[in-house]
Amino acid sequence: MSATPALGYEVFVSEMAPVATPPRPDNGPSLWSSLSHTLVYGRTEALLTDPPITRAQADTLIGWIDSHDVALRYIYLTHAHFDHFATTNHLLRHFPDATVVASKAVLSRIARQTPGGVLAERYRTFFGDALPEPPVTVQGSVFPAGGLLLDGHELFAHGVGHSDTDDTSVLHVPSLELVVAGDVVYNNVHPYLGEARGGGLDAWHRALDQVAALQPRFVVASHKDTRRGNPASDIDETHRYLDIGAEVLASSTNRADFFHAMKQHSPERVNPWAIWLGALQLFEN
Repeated sequence: MSATPALGYEVFVSEMAPVATPPRPDNGPSLWSSLSHTLVYGRTEALLTDPPITRAQADTLIGWIDSHDVALRYIYLTHAHFDHFATTNHLLRHFPDATVVASKAVLSRIARQTPGGVLAERYRTFFGDALPEPPVTVQGSVFPAGGLLLDGHELFAHGVGHSDTDDTSVLHVPSLELVVAGDVVYNNVHPYLGEARGGGLDAWHRALDQVAALQPRFVVASHKDTRRGNPASDIDETHRYLDIGAEVLASSTNRADFFHAMKQHSPERVNPWAIWLGALQLFEN
């Protein structure tokens, strides 16, 4: 009896995109962090994670998927931040046979965030006409509790609670020793800490522990430094960043102080604008 052909995975990264927000305190560029999209594929079918924001990003991603010459069977959404689902329907127009899968909580949160099929006006302010045409509300299926089969291999979704937002989940591919971690893990990019208050950081640490418990060899972060691979060590690096964030949040009294302190603590990380995005949510001034 022949063995089931092995799965593979590849990661495509949508580049940082300009965004309109109040200027950074250091007058640096305002850029949305790069976005990772993981294609898990076998001989005949594939699963994609977390579509990007803009139509142009999605069209580039479509071309990359097509180059693999394998049927896109599933699109998996890790959580309900708009930068992880905005172009889902745009992709489905090209891949009409694909099924969107996510947790029930993620699908419910997306529906609440897109009344009438449109994104909140603040996102139109951020990206203007680059956003996809409505409707953007996602019609999907709940990821089966017993997992999915992709070319005979098991894939599992695990709800891990709060990371940089509520109801986050991750994709586990045991045969690849792979976890696609959404926003639970960041790869040398400044995390968004806008939802850190009220126990948010403690909950995020617990989510990281759940990812570590899966004992992955490879961890794909949704926001990653394109110069780096996908090491499991990013779990511990994210833990350390959150510890720094807790200290700085406790000692800061305004947005600018928080921004400068976090940037100084982690100067090697990509895209300080993400600190500023969080600061705008954490402080009134």
